[in-house]
Amino acid sequence: MKQTQSQNQHRPKRYGMAIDLDKCTGCGSCMVACFAENNVPFKQDETDKLLSITWMKVYKFSNGKKFPETEVCYLPRPCQHCAGQHEGHSPCVSVCPATATDYSADTGIVSQIYTRCFGCRYCMAACPYHARYFNWWDPVWPEGMERYLSPNVSPRMRGVVEKCSFCFHRYQSARDKAYLEGKRAVQEGEYQTACTQACPAGAIVFGDLNNPEHAVYQIVQPDAHDHYKSKNPNAFRLLERLGTNTKVYYLSNREWVRKAGDNYLAHEQPGASHAPKQHG
Repeated sequence: MKQTQSQNQHRPKRYGMAIDLDKCTGCGSCMVACFAENNVPFKQDETDKLLSITWMKVYKFSNGKKFPETEVCYLPRPCQHCAGQHEGHSPCVSVCPATATDYSADTGIVSQIYTRCFGCRYCMAACPYHARYFNWWDPVWPEGMERYLSPNVSPRMRGVVEKCSFCFHRYQSARDKAYLEGKRAVQEGEYQTACTQACPAGAIVFGDLNNPEHAVYQIVQPDAHDHYKSKNPNAFRLLERLGTNTKVYYLSNREWVRKAGDNYLAHEQPGASHAPKQHG
């Protein structure tokens, strides 16, 4: 038994999410929770969305059909925490000249180290998911709002890039608590992201994709030969054909949603029986 516990203690973790798009209502609770938990800065005038910072962003898209056949889907998009074609070679990590972003082989989380970042924004150009944001201004908190800031997350300064961290500070706290209590491993419920806990529909499930006892593993059903592949027929990942090996899996029993997630063009969709029309 002790040997098994020791093996579990040192086994690499692969934290990730399973997001059920058939449950998501687009309420935005995950976005608000992310703002509050991670001290995400905001401006008094948020009309220019190109300058807004939103670690968790909810997109809305449809099947493109007219009423009454119209269907709508909402898609929450945190950082996808890629592993790349080879473990640890995510697009952003590969291009950062300052090693301000790194891939943890112990957790599978892509980190962002703000004090190393000098704002070249190579990582933003490399990220295919637009999950990274550049701070164009020093955060100014309206009077009284500074009291809502979390002491566990450092506010970012102007001139650096920031992104979703899977609330890594929560993992650090849970790991410290487990150590002080003499435990050998962090339990599933001890480390959960803010967006997971805030979702009223229960659409987001978070946990260790390498641990068969975790709910996210049971939902995703990783393939035995390639643990990044899912055996769940309703599971897919964004732009999966790029080979970024993301750790955020989406679920939907609607085929058009799954195809949209991989960004298929009409003539590229599996089973298409005719070539696209030529114009002009």
